[in-house]
Amino acid sequence: MSKPSPEVYERGRGMDAHNKVMRDIRSRKQKTYDPHEPTRVWIDEDNTPDGVYDSLTIILNTGGCRWARAGGCTMCGYVAESVEGGTVAHEALMDQIRVCLDHEAEEMDDGEQAGLIKIYTSGSFLDEREVPAETRDAIAETFADRDRMVVESLPDFVTREKLADFTDRGLETDVAIGLETATDRVRHDCVNKYFDFADFEDACEEAAAAGGGVKAYLLMKPPFLSEPEALDDMKSSIRRCAAVDNCHTVSMNPTNVQRYTMVDELFFNGGYRPPWLWSVADALRETADVDAIVVSDPVGGGQERGAHNCGDCDELVFKAVKDFNLRQDPSVFDQVSCDCEATWEFVLDNETSYNMPLVK
Repeated sequence: MSKPSPEVYERGRGMDAHNKVMRDIRSRKQKTYDPHEPTRVWIDEDNTPDGVYDSLTIILNTGGCRWARAGGCTMCGYVAESVEGGTVAHEALMDQIRVCLDHEAEEMDDGEQAGLIKIYTSGSFLDEREVPAETRDAIAETFADRDRMVVESLPDFVTREKLADFTDRGLETDVAIGLETATDRVRHDCVNKYFDFADFEDACEEAAAAGGGVKAYLLMKPPFLSEPEALDDMKSSIRRCAAVDNCHTVSMNPTNVQRYTMVDELFFNGGYRPPWLWSVADALRETADVDAIVVSDPVGGGQERGAHNCGDCDELVFKAVKDFNLRQDPSVFDQVSCDCEATWEFVLDNETSYNMPLVK
């Protein structure tokens, strides 16, 4: 399997140039972060193979994604929120967990607890440079009384031994893998991610060996793709992921423009528009027949830096997407319409990857 480093591809194949540009962009970050406070925490609802659960989502503040420090993905600015120095001590990470438990106690009614715990690091929870084995075991013990657990990781770090910390405690455990696309060329050249679809399939097998499952994260409209290219790639990627054994959920993440990224540079210069919410809805509608749960969470939806339409219909389409996530019923999209659909259809017919975006 490919290994994350600035030299993961040999010189001259392009990734080294991507990484140099990304390191230059990321070096502009000024803000620092407290290693005892999580990056974010919130309560939500999630659809799982066992039904809909109240979920506690935790984004731990770690030393940051190893690949992002090498250069990293063109759209991801999360490493800019990481702690300086590359590592966070076990005690500080557990302090973050306690802050999240306090938040849950404040937000949930009458001492209730979320049945689903989702832990992200904006990198790889299973990378022991980010989260030491001692901390992983302690977190598994902390949440051993819950029903389900989701942890985030690149496929390199997915092993049955690491997942056993959770599955051996009786937790239904899923690995969320940022695959971004099932098309290797798009993942390498548009997202600047080093692994192949075959590596994702291998990670699915490893998770299965531990008794866990996989949730694939796909990126709607990476840079350098037109709207119709991005939509076609998303539909085919959802279908390819759903066909992989042990990949039971596909989460489509529309690109949002984050600071200290190549996407931000393109956006600032008029060379990138986030996807239309109509494209998000269309991808969900057209793949509703696959044998997997397909969901989407348009971060920044309705805003200029997130997936958006004309502004008048954004909230209605966003609500339809959230409704689809829980019900998996494509008819929810029949209830929303707007004059701007004609503009979106024009874009699908006419926008190409070798021109600037046709509309904002």
